[in-house]
Amino acid sequence: MSKMKTNRGAAKRFSRTAKGGYKRSQAHLNHILTKKKSKRKRQLGKTLQVADADVKGVKRLLPYS
Repeated sequence: MSKMKTNRGAAKRFSRTAKGGYKRSQAHLNHILTKKKSKRKRQLGKTLQVADADVKGVKRLLPYS
C-alpha cells in the first residue's frame, strides 16, 4: 500500500503540542491593521489549541505528525 500524503496547507497551519494536541494561529492579523485596536492585535497574535471537535479532521490531514 502506498504512503498517505500530508496536506501541505494544513502542515503550515497546525503543529503538534507536547501533550498530543494541536496548536493554531488566529486569523485577521494580516492586513487592514490600522483600524484595529492595539489590544485586539496583541490578543490575535497568540496561539490557541484546536477545538476538540476539529481534532479528528486535523489528524486526518496530518497523518504522520
